[in-house]
Amino acid sequence: MIDFERKEHYGLSDLLRIVALLRSEGGCPWDRVQTHASLRRSLLEEAYEAAEAIDREDPALLKEELGDLLLQVVFHADIERQAGDFTMDDVADGEVRKMLFRHPHVFGGQETVQDADTVLEGWEAIKRREKGQQTTAQALDAVARSLPGLWRAEKLQSKAARDGFDWPDISGALAKLDEEVSELHRAAAGDGDVTEELGDVLFAAVKVGRFVGVDPEVAIHGTCEKFIRRYRAVEEGAAAMGKSVDQLPLETLETLWVEAKRS
Repeated sequence: MIDFERKEHYGLSDLLRIVALLRSEGGCPWDRVQTHASLRRSLLEEAYEAAEAIDREDPALLKEELGDLLLQVVFHADIERQAGDFTMDDVADGEVRKMLFRHPHVFGGQETVQDADTVLEGWEAIKRREKGQQTTAQALDAVARSLPGLWRAEKLQSKAARDGFDWPDISGALAKLDEEVSELHRAAAGDGDVTEELGDVLFAAVKVGRFVGVDPEVAIHGTCEKFIRRYRAVEEGAAAMGKSVDQLPLETLETLWVEAKRS
């Protein structure tokens, strides 16, 4: 049994200590055997749960979810502390140095910048210098492949657009989307690779979203929520007939779906 001091209020140092204790010989068998790979999904899940708390505009939930996310960060850092590679202080040190380097308009004597868009442009240029990226292709290759596909597509397109590699207006993007949908039709009929053509359609749809200022992940999540609402209405309509969805013919389900859309 490990004796951990009980307090009225704990701080970051206490979180670091309790994780180290949990991963020590006298700690928790489960915590001791975890690796970066075994915790990878948990890190992503906690980040998404924090994002949902933001979407709900719930400060109490956000505090909790940020704590869960912080625990994941501390846990990964403690694995490396035990391996002798770096500590949580080293993580903080690297991030502070990065912020100082990437904000010359605040800390570096560069002329003060008041416009957020100008700051973002400078940030991207500084990042490329920092990472030794001499070409846009190198910057594209550095975009994390673990990102959700639609976000990754948007980041790739945004970086290429800074070189002028973009349509002058939305009409070109919409025409490209129509073209890719036509190619998907042909592939579905046996003339082409369906997976590749579907990817092209999604990539083109993201491009349209960029022109109208719509986050593609926000758009698809909105559609998912709409689908849930409408499907619930279809189920309720089927129940009113004394049936379940799988007991009704497609024509009836289509009628119920149209009614759900109207409502």
